[in-house]
Amino acid sequence: MKAIVQQRYGSAEELRLIDVDAPVPGEGEVLVRVRAAAVNARDWHVMRGDPYLARVLMPSHFGPRGPRRAVRGSDFAGVVEAVGPGVTRFEPGDEVYGDLREDDGAFAELARVPLGCLERKPAGLTFEQAAAVPLAGTTALVALRDVAGVRPGETVLVNGASGGVGTFAVQLAKAFGAHVTGVCSPRNAGLVMELGADEAIDYTREDFTRAARRYDVILDLVANHTLRDLLRPLTPGGRLVTAGGGTSAGGRPRVFGPMALVIRAQLSARFGDKRVHPMPNVPPSPAALATLRGHLESGGITPVLDRTFPLTRAAEAVRYLEIDHARAKVVITV
Repeated sequence: MKAIVQQRYGSAEELRLIDVDAPVPGEGEVLVRVRAAAVNARDWHVMRGDPYLARVLMPSHFGPRGPRRAVRGSDFAGVVEAVGPGVTRFEPGDEVYGDLREDDGAFAELARVPLGCLERKPAGLTFEQAAAVPLAGTTALVALRDVAGVRPGETVLVNGASGGVGTFAVQLAKAFGAHVTGVCSPRNAGLVMELGADEAIDYTREDFTRAARRYDVILDLVANHTLRDLLRPLTPGGRLVTAGGGTSAGGRPRVFGPMALVIRAQLSARFGDKRVHPMPNVPPSPAALATLRGHLESGGITPVLDRTFPLTRAAEAVRYLEIDHARAKVVITV
């Protein structure tokens, strides 16, 4: 089968489309014929081994000289090709979507998927739309519902509202009954408002951390402010959720990158600051995918696609997300 393979850390030029052996599903696994796979910031972080600190703290993802898994890609949507021993919930022909996360392997014609990483594809969505959901949608859902505990009538600010996670966060916060403010560039303000935000802040003209407005929940997806600045616009009972982020340096990996803010947030929370809620490591979850499917099928949320690329141009797709600051989701068709 064809797959996008990487042997050592580096730029998108390290990604190669080659023939590899087709995977065989084992106990509790499903073989999926991939129809579409989403590109996430995680993919270029792993591709570059960026930041260096991640190579130490996340050995399941990062090896010393290259990623642990040769085939890139975590989010996918496709059709069940075969099932392994012990699998009764799915059968060949079922349309599914999911998130391989540290197992990787979605940028390929076939992917071996553990049962804990997939769910039935939402009805009415294309494979491209469905592939855009798992990692970003789950991150937004857990951040707002489980970590922040957003309640109806609260004010929520999403810093990075036009990105992959941000576009889902804006829609989910509205679905939870919040008043939503999105922070984005001026070219994306229209999109953020269309997704349901009550207002959009142009970060090139206004720094929300220094304005008078206060928020019950701030979801930071960019890591472009200090922890002290992010805490300033919170209400007395407000919650700050830090979920990584950061942008590519476009060259050598950084030592800390966005992990610097994450570490400071973890230390602050550990020493008793109840306003700070670092985003936990969220593994793939069929339950979360089922919840998202409900929102998608009811029309409560809609995936937003920026561009699609064929598998033969996967390196270009990753480069576009990393360097050209794509908005919403970039998807590879297989």
